[in-house]
Amino acid sequence: MDEARWNRFKEAVSGHSKHSPSVALIVDSPWIPGWRGISHFDYYLAFDAWLEANLRVYETYPHIVFLPGFWVEYGMAAEPSGFGCKINWYGGSTPTINPVLRSIDEVDALTVPDPERDGLMPFVLWWYRKAQEVLREQGIFIRMVAARGPLVTAAHLRGLTEFLLDLKTEPERTKKLLEITTETVIAWLKAQVRTVPACEGIMLLDDVVGFLSRRDYEEFAHPYLQAIFEAFPDKIRVYHNDANILPFADLLADTGLQVLNFSHTISITALAEKTGGRVCLMGNIPPLEVLAQGTPEEVQNAASACLQEAENSGNVRLLLSAGGGVSPGTPAENIAVLERIAAEMW
Repeated sequence: MDEARWNRFKEAVSGHSKHSPSVALIVDSPWIPGWRGISHFDYYLAFDAWLEANLRVYETYPHIVFLPGFWVEYGMAAEPSGFGCKINWYGGSTPTINPVLRSIDEVDALTVPDPERDGLMPFVLWWYRKAQEVLREQGIFIRMVAARGPLVTAAHLRGLTEFLLDLKTEPERTKKLLEITTETVIAWLKAQVRTVPACEGIMLLDDVVGFLSRRDYEEFAHPYLQAIFEAFPDKIRVYHNDANILPFADLLADTGLQVLNFSHTISITALAEKTGGRVCLMGNIPPLEVLAQGTPEEVQNAASACLQEAENSGNVRLLLSAGGGVSPGTPAENIAVLERIAAEMW
């Protein structure tokens, strides 16, 4: 992104902003192809189509911070593909992933994939190399890279239901699986950081963490999230989880994350109390019922309510956003409401 938007984002994260809260949105292939009127095959396979679509988003809403920004991704397929998961592709939606582990016992034969050689990850790196050369000429830099987290990756490898059952019936083997997926996430993020010299931030996305109790979170999630964030001490660290994180939100703040994108079902006030002002909150407009399915007036009202709640909650660092990523089918006129709000904050 350009320097102005990136600096506004950094100021909001640090709490040193002299401005009003900024607007930030997570946008990727579930939304961008439909908004631009192209197929997912075009978006995933045609560099010029991908570049034009992302530039059009960037230019249409010039005051919104888009995270991670010019994201090269194939839905959630990059990390699981490195382990050999079968991927099903569709022209009108994101791909689906098929589990590769028929039994948790097979974890003993599992190895960490090489991001430079295995699955779709080398294609992502190539795309980033090509994209940053073109974008640099326009004064645009890729400032953030992203990865799916250790639990969601493990769930793709094993199947979500099977993974959650293994967690209770085969805890030690499940931890071994999580050690492998954690190492994979770190290696994958480091490969992206090496490829994108202008990178100053990382984003981790893992909703499966929100399926756990506080006790299970402490044992099966916290140490792995912490290991990932600690591997990038010089980067801004963003975590997305729009499931139920409230039972352990105070512990999440200890992992080293700096920005937390959370579910609209959790109030800004409640999360601010849980995290004690230690992280910048990113939310909290309902992404489906309001941003995707509501009217521009409803988006305006929801945004105003979020800003008012943050102000009433005291010392809250807030990036106004959806309570999750931008949903498929979100209309341009609703994003335009947030653009107007962002412009007024500028």
